Amino acid sequence: MSANLKYLSLGILVFQTTSLVLTMRYSRTLKEEGPRYLSSTAVVVAELLKITACILLVYKDSKCSLRALNRILHDEILNKPMETLKLAIPSGIYTLQNNLLYVALSNLDAATYQWPSDSQELDSKELSAGSQFVGLMAVLTACFSSGFAGVYFEKILKETKQSVWIRNIQLGFFGSIFGLMGVYVYDGELVSKNGFFQGYNQLTWIVVVLQALGGLVIAAVIKYADNILKGFATSLSIILSTLISYFWLQDFVPTSVFFLGAILVITATFLYGYDPKPAGNPTKA
Repeated sequence: MSANLKYLSLGILVFQTTSLVLTMRYSRTLKEEGPRYLSSTAVVVAELLKITACILLVYKDSKCSLRALNRILHDEILNKPMETLKLAIPSGIYTLQNNLLYVALSNLDAATYQWPSDSQELDSKELSAGSQFVGLMAVLTACFSSGFAGVYFEKILKETKQSVWIRNIQLGFFGSIFGLMGVYVYDGELVSKNGFFQGYNQLTWIVVVLQALGGLVIAAVIKYADNILKGFATSLSIILSTLISYFWLQDFVPTSVFFLGAILVITATFLYGYDPKPAGNPTKA
C-alpha cells in the first residue's frame, strides 16, 4: 500500500508541476485589458485553499464529526505550540519560493524556468538581457531554498506521528501570514486601489488551484517517499514541459546540453528506483 501511494503521489506531482509551470507562464504573459493579477495575492489564496482542503480531509478522517475535528485541531495544533512553530521555517521559505516562481515565469519560458543552465540560448529578440537575469536569479534562489525547505520538512514529517494533513494546516497557517505580509509590503498600494482580486480570471483560478494542489502532493511525496525522489519527479516534469514548449507553445529550442541533461535525469531516476535481485548463495562443492 505504501509503495502504491508513493508512486501514485509521484505521478500526480509530475502532472501537477508540468501543468502549473505551463499555465502560470501563460497567465503571466497573456495580454489582456485592465490590470494583471498580483502574484502575491495568488500565493495567499493558494495557501488558504490548501488549509481548507486539509481541514476537510481531517474532517473526513475523523468520521465526519465536527466535535472530533475540533478536538484534533485543538490537541494537535493549539496544545502543541512548539511543534507548530517548527513549521514556520519551511513555511517562510516555501512562501518566498512561490513568489519567486511567478517572477521567474514572468521573465523566462517554461522550459528554461525549470532548467536554468540553458538560459543563454534564449532568443534575445524575445527576452531582454535584464529580464533573463531577473528570471534566472529568481529560479536559482527558488532552487536552493526549495532544497533546504524540502529536507527540513521531510525531517519533521518522519520524526513525528502527526498526520500529513495536520502538518499542511500548520504550514499553510504560517504561509498565509507571511504571504499577507508580502502583499502589504510589495502590493499594498495596488490592492487598496484596485482590490485584492484585481485581474483574476478563470485561468488565474486554475493556477491558484494547481499551486494549492502542489502543496498537498509534495507533502504526500515527502511523507511516503523522500525529498530526493521528489526532486527526480520534478526533473521528469522538466522533460515533459520541454516537449510541450517545443511542439505546442513553440517558445523553446532544446540544445545539445539540454538533451545531455535530460538523459542524465532519466538515467538517475532509473538507477534510484532500480532494486537488483540479491545474488544466490554459491553452492559448496
